[in-house]
Amino acid sequence: MGWTERQNIVIESRFTEGGAEVLRNHARDLLALKVDVFVTYGTPASLAAKDVTASIPIVMVSIADPVGAGLVRTLGRPGGNLTGVSAAFEDIAGKWVELLVEVVPGIARIGFIGNADNPANKITFRHIQAAGRARGVAVDYFSAAKADEVQRALEVMLKASVQGVIVAGDAVIRSHRKQIVEFLASARLPAAYFGRDYIDVGGLMSYGPNRHELGRQTAVYVDKILKGATPADLPVEQPTKFELVINLKTAKALGLTIPPSLLLRADQVLE
Repeated sequence: MGWTERQNIVIESRFTEGGAEVLRNHARDLLALKVDVFVTYGTPASLAAKDVTASIPIVMVSIADPVGAGLVRTLGRPGGNLTGVSAAFEDIAGKWVELLVEVVPGIARIGFIGNADNPANKITFRHIQAAGRARGVAVDYFSAAKADEVQRALEVMLKASVQGVIVAGDAVIRSHRKQIVEFLASARLPAAYFGRDYIDVGGLMSYGPNRHELGRQTAVYVDKILKGATPADLPVEQPTKFELVINLKTAKALGLTIPPSLLLRADQVLE
């Protein structure tokens, strides 16, 4: 789109596994640099940017429920200084439950690993619970809001005798994906994940928006804003491409048989 880093655009990045105040501090740092637009990944980062500026445009990426989180008025007419691309978690939540039901016949209890401090995870959990009730499956929440809580959450979940696991999209959780995948493998628990980066370290299956495509959609909005558009006039978009990835090596190690119909629907099967 004509933007070349270090020639006509400068990109300043901040990353953290910390909580809301750390995110707000990062947002304040960027604000002091007089940036022209914020790009925020996830609900906590978007709320942090919204807290520090009501004027600089904010383009959000992978937001569970932009309206429910109080980030925009409506998807079609965001108002204010925020717009972006949602993650369509309501649809994804039902898909995760469906995947586990197909892979684990007779499953009655699912464990959801999330971050109770992340508003998006609370919203996602409600959708998963609703999908579970529709299929006669109970869903329990196990929270890890800090890095040192991940192992404890896994151990508590194991004692609850769940038969399958759903792992949320969250920075704290994702930063420990290898630990989570290895623990679930040792416990012989099948899991559905938000991102394929879990599959790359041995996870069983993932379903969610294609992150490269999310990035492209976001770049289009950044380009429009830098050329004069205002966030209030740009509707919040839905992801345009989703992907299902299945790891057959992991399925075999867990003693699972993946139904052929599910393999045919997969975008990628790792063998």
